[in-house]
Amino acid sequence: MIKENLEEIKNKLPQEVTLVAVSKTKPIRDIQEAYDAGQRVFGENKIQEMATKYDALPKDIEWHMIGHLQRNKVKYMAHFVSLIHGVDSLKTLQEINKQAKKHHRVINCLLQVKIATEESKFGLSFEEINNILTSDEIKSMENISIVGFMGMATFTDNESQLLNEFSSLENFFNEQKKHHKELTVLSMGMSGDYKLAIKKGSNMVRIGSSIFGIRNYIA
Repeated sequence: MIKENLEEIKNKLPQEVTLVAVSKTKPIRDIQEAYDAGQRVFGENKIQEMATKYDALPKDIEWHMIGHLQRNKVKYMAHFVSLIHGVDSLKTLQEINKQAKKHHRVINCLLQVKIATEESKFGLSFEEINNILTSDEIKSMENISIVGFMGMATFTDNESQLLNEFSSLENFFNEQKKHHKELTVLSMGMSGDYKLAIKKGSNMVRIGSSIFGIRNYIA
């Protein structure tokens, strides 16, 4: 069903929207099936699991780190990761820059913005992001490139709340683009809310269960 699910979702996505197939906890055979169906962008939330899959799967896959980032594990993915979604501190950016430099790479990053009301969600405030983007420190980091923002909305069925949260990030993104031309990616929306996110300007969605089915978490 993975191929059929992918085709159904891709047929509904606007051409300018990138689909990140969230393959966390899924076995290599499922990712290979999605790859054989034409998918090339996959998202994982644990660095070591992603590194294992990178070693086992075709090398033209773009691997996105979508989970909360532990700085001490950046070194395990610095040689191959394509995009890091959840950067929420200057210290994390410094570590990514340090590890990317060792591999003579420039790693693309998204700053994670806290738009949800849930305390469990990570992210920076709009003010904190503005301070990072205009800081002298960021200008000295030659091995990272901040290419956009990522936001996770509140886990709710309230469409009005979701639209308000997505709108707040869309407006901030559009305002920041006026001053930072390198900002091109707005990553918002998952299986349950990606259609609303796209309405509010998202050009990258992270979809897992609608492609691969319910995840099998190991206790």
